[in-house]
Amino acid sequence: MKEYRPQEIEPKWQKVWEEKKVFETPQYSEKPKYYALVMFPYPSGTLHVGHVKNYTIGDIVARYKRMQGYNVLHPFGYDAFGLPAENAAIAHKIHPKKWTMDNINTIRGQIKKMGISYDWNREVITCNEDYYKWTQWIFLKLYEAGLAYKKPGAVNWCPSCQTVLANEQVKDGKCERCGTTVTMKHLEQWYFKITDYAEKLLEGLDRLPGWPEHVKTMQRNWIGKSTGAEVDFPVEGLDKKIRIFTTRPDTIYGVTFMAIAPESPLVLELVTDEKRKEVEEFLARVALEDRFKRTSLEAKKEGVFLGRYAINPLTGERIPIYVANYILYEYGTGAIMAVPAHDKRDFDFAKAYGLPIKQVIKPKEGDWNIEEAPYEDEGVMINSGPFDGLDSKKGIEEVIKYIEEKGYGKRSVQYKLRDWLISRQRYWGAPIPIIYCDKCGIVPVPEKNLPVKLPENVEFLPTGQSPLTLSEEFKHTTCPKCGGPAHREVETMDTFVDSSWYFLRYVNPKLEDKPFDTSDVNYWLPVDQYIGGVEHAVLHLLYSRFITKVLHDLGYVGFDEPFQNLFTQGMIYKDGWKMSKSKGNVVSPDDMIEKYGADTLRMYILFMAPPEKDAEWSDAGIEGVNRFVKRLWNNYYKMLDIINSQDGEESEFGKEEKALRRKLHAMIKKIKEDIEGGFKFNTAIAGLMEFNNQLSDYLETVQKPNKKLLREIAEKIALIISPFAPHMAEEMWHDLGKETLIVEERWPDYDEEALKEEEITIVVQVNGKVRGRITVPADSSEDQIKEKAVENVKKLVEGKQIVNIFYVPGKLVNIVVK
Repeated sequence: MKEYRPQEIEPKWQKVWEEKKVFETPQYSEKPKYYALVMFPYPSGTLHVGHVKNYTIGDIVARYKRMQGYNVLHPFGYDAFGLPAENAAIAHKIHPKKWTMDNINTIRGQIKKMGISYDWNREVITCNEDYYKWTQWIFLKLYEAGLAYKKPGAVNWCPSCQTVLANEQVKDGKCERCGTTVTMKHLEQWYFKITDYAEKLLEGLDRLPGWPEHVKTMQRNWIGKSTGAEVDFPVEGLDKKIRIFTTRPDTIYGVTFMAIAPESPLVLELVTDEKRKEVEEFLARVALEDRFKRTSLEAKKEGVFLGRYAINPLTGERIPIYVANYILYEYGTGAIMAVPAHDKRDFDFAKAYGLPIKQVIKPKEGDWNIEEAPYEDEGVMINSGPFDGLDSKKGIEEVIKYIEEKGYGKRSVQYKLRDWLISRQRYWGAPIPIIYCDKCGIVPVPEKNLPVKLPENVEFLPTGQSPLTLSEEFKHTTCPKCGGPAHREVETMDTFVDSSWYFLRYVNPKLEDKPFDTSDVNYWLPVDQYIGGVEHAVLHLLYSRFITKVLHDLGYVGFDEPFQNLFTQGMIYKDGWKMSKSKGNVVSPDDMIEKYGADTLRMYILFMAPPEKDAEWSDAGIEGVNRFVKRLWNNYYKMLDIINSQDGEESEFGKEEKALRRKLHAMIKKIKEDIEGGFKFNTAIAGLMEFNNQLSDYLETVQKPNKKLLREIAEKIALIISPFAPHMAEEMWHDLGKETLIVEERWPDYDEEALKEEEITIVVQVNGKVRGRITVPADSSEDQIKEKAVENVKKLVEGKQIVNIFYVPGKLVNIVVK
């Protein structure tokens, strides 16, 4: 019998697939299209089995859909710009491009060893000029549409990475990449106006039934829509107003102080000379604190009185103005009307500084001690002038109407979402295509002059400035408008800009005169199945949706959502930790392939847990799957030996054959349902294992196995395992005498007739207790089954009156006697 040698058969079939260009996708086809896409990796080193899980899931989907008759687009690429390459350049004196391309070559080789069915002709590398030229083009399109702009502002600064971070890249006050505490810095930065699309981004989520609900919830929470009112509070003695946004205008009569965020320019505008030194010292101290921790509910509330008062427009009362550490500049207007009786943070601040607490909402039933804790629920308005006695929910509407009538403010919708900060003070990114001219001001680089190329010869020093600022050759240029001397923007774009449109470039990766062909992307997009980690729920997915909607509104694409279905896979842990080099718990796919073969690794990754769940790597687990793979192989070649020998029967199927064929077609049906019903690959493989056990029993116990049945099983088994263990399947198919490639074959159908059982076993109960079992022909009538059931328990019911007989079709008969 032929021995299983994956180290020989896997490279053999990989070479055949490559030579025959099996996975190259025609741009158009009579077949229905299917775009299967996994999130592309950042090439920071070699892959571990956690990465491979993502690509294996995607490959199962692509291979299965191909076998179902779809024209499948299944491309791959690399999110190749980013800070780690620059850090490597500093640490190892190696150019970021060389470091990146070396890693890409390693990763490409690892993926090919796994037998992943990518169309390598469509490979995209975001740090190549033929890609980032079009990233710059997208910037220009947003700039032309008024969606890219520059403004000064407080930004998140990572002292270690020496760069600006978007809000989404700050986790618990620390840099997402290196874990250093993030500080504040005031810089002029470029932004994309994603806030203009807040409502469209929210509304679009309702049209994505193929997305996990928890991912949509994360995006809704990040966008953070709030409905309320904007109200202007005049500053006493100055021709200034403090505009606040509140979702609870029903509490406006309870305002006892105003609070402004430390980062707001208003603070230094309003502070009196007497208070300036104290306020500046407070601001300096707060600037060193973690913004996100200081604004948490539990954090200590601190502030300083600015020496100024505002006037409540509805009551005329003087209200002290404070700078307070618990106010976020990014949310609302960066200033609040503080109502300590009805907000926990305001309450804590008021208690700390001895400020009044004025109750204006009371519970509908019972009393509330407002000195003990704030009352934050709905209720009845009190101490609120003409609104006393109103239900607070209705009061919100009535107060807004009153504010609008009097000209004190207006109804407003606000979002937590802030504009997307895209400036990065680093080299290894797409240069922002902007020129500064003393005469003409800000001038966009003309399209014909793209790409603005990164200079090769730059110095990598962690100075806090982009290394491009040190390149005289790069900086100095000519103004495209007036022809005079000018200088380039020396900052590069956030790498999330690169990844916000890469799925479009796969459609036309070699197109030179535009980023993509509109008719081609309208054929392929939206992506039918997108697969990746849930950690990208807010950043990458939100930005990709935004850029797609902009391109749609500008007329470049005919769809406004990029991903029709989304699947988020779980992580693979080892020793209870996420795999990382620093923890020393990385499992290399190369090592596993060398020891067990790629097919075993693929099968184990899919079998270890439902793919959406996290799973713990087990060396014993992959050993167990390897034993199964070998048993399946051995059974297969036992069948081939019988098929090709003089032994075995060609006669009609007996009882054992019919039972095994029934199991075969039940397995085919189940695996199809498992794949299509939520990617239940683990239970699909479990079904394959169960059938293999039944096949073993048949081969070991039946003296002359039926050749006709074995031919059918051999053919179906090879087809069924093809998406999961493609190399093994090709070898089996070839040895079965087939001349085609199995990857080009159709997925097998199951036979409904074969699933029908000739005999069924029925449980017999007497007064609800099991007293026997009967075997009857599957087509027996209800009366026949009841009659046989009574006969089966004849001794137990003799001399008793049968009151009723209940029949549950195909399962049981319950005889009620007294």
